[in-house]
Amino acid sequence: MKFFKGLSLVKKAIYGEQADITGGSIDRAIILLAVPMILEMAMESLFAVVDIFFVSKVSVDAVAIVGLTESMLTIVYSLGWGLAMGATAMIARRIGEKNNEAAAVAAVQAIYIALFIGSLISITGIFFSDDILHMMGASQEVIEEGKGFTKIMLTGNFAIMFLFLINGIFRGAGDAALAMRSLWIANIINIILDPLFIFGIGPFPEMGVEGAAVATTIGRSAGVVYQVWHLFKGKGIIKIHADNWKVDWSIIKSLINVSSGTTGQFIIASASWIFLMRIMAHFGSMALAGYTIAIRVIVFTLLPAWGMANAAATMVGQNLGAKQPERAEKSVWRAGFFNLIFMVFVMLAFLVFAKPIVSFFTNEIQVIQCATECLTIISIGYIFFSYGMIVAQSFNGAGDTRTPTILNFFAFWCIQIPLAYLLAITFSYGPDGLFASIVIAETLLTIAGIIIFKRGKWKEVKV
Repeated sequence: MKFFKGLSLVKKAIYGEQADITGGSIDRAIILLAVPMILEMAMESLFAVVDIFFVSKVSVDAVAIVGLTESMLTIVYSLGWGLAMGATAMIARRIGEKNNEAAAVAAVQAIYIALFIGSLISITGIFFSDDILHMMGASQEVIEEGKGFTKIMLTGNFAIMFLFLINGIFRGAGDAALAMRSLWIANIINIILDPLFIFGIGPFPEMGVEGAAVATTIGRSAGVVYQVWHLFKGKGIIKIHADNWKVDWSIIKSLINVSSGTTGQFIIASASWIFLMRIMAHFGSMALAGYTIAIRVIVFTLLPAWGMANAAATMVGQNLGAKQPERAEKSVWRAGFFNLIFMVFVMLAFLVFAKPIVSFFTNEIQVIQCATECLTIISIGYIFFSYGMIVAQSFNGAGDTRTPTILNFFAFWCIQIPLAYLLAITFSYGPDGLFASIVIAETLLTIAGIIIFKRGKWKEVKV
């Protein structure tokens, strides 16, 4: 009977039933929020898997260029995610206070910020794509083959920025199903267009790795169109009207203050991944391609877990807005438990099936070996990752972005990067040393985060 009730609840979550976040069963609220958020993140991670599957049929250098470009794009993702989390925190507070009009005004101010940031990134992509790849250690052959991919992805960053931001707006309001559907639309279009543009099927031009960038940008843009329609014409909790478009510098300042912390967290983490990619480039294109494939698979499993973390952030924000800090804390521990169950299953799957999973993408023996070792070693840390991401997003949902920013800085820059260099190059452990440094840094980050979270100062933050 419980099983069928659970299935019924999952079905309601997918169809968009609103969760009673500040009252009633916490488990029910988490499921109604988390299921669409998990599916949303699964769709976002599918972009990475689909692209690398088709690009791997082009060449090893093509996979390498995607890896190098994506490591740079993590900065764009960081800005988008940071702004989205700031918007989620502020809008969740306003919704918890039953002030939907103020939530809509905050959403508009976040859009203004995204327009400004996206413009700067586009200019960088147009004029400096080659320089960026050269800085990342790409050979001239790799640059010549893939510079178009890099330019398209950076110039078209608006699609990434707005997809993240507007979904953050929906999540803060509790409209998780809308965010999920926008990613479904984007992914379906990307899956259809990827092989058409990459291989030149039918009337489409054969663009190679550049085709993946074109397909991804078109797919994400379609998802943004769907989001915008619902913001203006839909029936969601957040609905923007003409009188909401006035620039409010006080809200923009507040959003920047909140978002700068989350953006700082993601940039600190993302920049560390860029340095890790630079270290991997030291071992040649085969190792770089293997690492790229493995990271895409890892992202495919971690992003759904981030969906659960986003649900925890919304629970925290709205319950703090409703003056229920103890309910907010209890929600975090329940979300962490659910996330742990999921991550343990993924860890076991990687430990047993890492090689067959990687072989799905490539037949190159050296690439398979590196990717398999990466999946196996990093999966060992999944037990700690499960709680670490929940706690980090819960700080952000409360508006306490300073704490996870400081924790990220010490974990990634004071531990992970120096340790990766020492183990991989100085002590000659190669890529395995780099993979081990990731597990060690993430584990220490989780332990420190839990200790600070239990002190409870995040309950006193004002947004």
